[in-house]
Amino acid sequence: MNPQRLRQLLQQLQNGELRVDDAMEELRKLPFTDLGAATVDHHRALRQGVPEVIFGQNKTNEQLLLIAGEMLRAGHNLLITRLDASKAEALKVELSELRYNVLARVARLDTAPAARRPCGPVAVVCAGTSDIPVAEEAAETLDAVGLDVIKVFDVGVAGIHRMFHRMADFERTEAAIVIAGMEGALPSVIGGLVPYPVIAVPTSIGYGTALGGFTALLSMLTSCASGLTVVNIDN
Repeated sequence: MNPQRLRQLLQQLQNGELRVDDAMEELRKLPFTDLGAATVDHHRALRQGVPEVIFGQNKTNEQLLLIAGEMLRAGHNLLITRLDASKAEALKVELSELRYNVLARVARLDTAPAARRPCGPVAVVCAGTSDIPVAEEAAETLDAVGLDVIKVFDVGVAGIHRMFHRMADFERTEAAIVIAGMEGALPSVIGGLVPYPVIAVPTSIGYGTALGGFTALLSMLTSCASGLTVVNIDN
C-alpha cells in the first residue's frame, strides 16, 4: 500500500463510502506478507515513500513471479533490478505489461504512475559508453520513484571538453549521479563544479590495476571535492 492509497482509504472511511470492516480487511495485509520463500514488505512505501524493489539476481523465475504477483495484488508499482533477459521473457508470459530495459537489466510494471516529485531533475552522468548499463539502472530507478532525469553519457576525463559542452544541463539539475570506471576521476571533476550533492558510483570497467572497480572506488573515496557521496561498485 502506498501513501496515496492509504489516504484514499481513510477519506472513503471518513466520508462513509467504505465500511469499517472493509477498511480493516484491506489494512490487515499490512505490514507484510509471508510467502515462504520471501516476506514481502508492504509497509515500505508508507515508511520510505517507495515500495520494495525486487533484486532479480539469483532468484528463480518461480520466486520472481511469486513476489511480483503479491506486490501487484497489493497495488504496488513493480521494479525488478539485475534481471537477465531470459528471466524477463519468462515473466512476460504471465505479466504481459512488464517493460524490460535490456541495457539496465531492469523490468518495470506500473499499477499507477509514480507521483512526480516537486524538484528539479537529476543528472545521470557516465564517463564511458561501457558504463551505460549502470547509468541506465540508475535512470530507471529515479524515474520509478517520480524523479525526472537528464542523461549525460560518455563525457569522461579523457575528453573533458565533452562534459563542459553539457554545462547548461548541469545548471538545471539539483543532484548528480556520476558513474565511472578505470581511475574514477569524473565525480571529482563534476563535484568541483556544481553546487549540489554528487553521488559517485565506481564501476568494474577497466583492466589490470583497475582491480575490478576497487581503484575507482578508492579514488572516489579520497576525492577532495565537497558534497561527494560514494556508493558500492556497480551499484
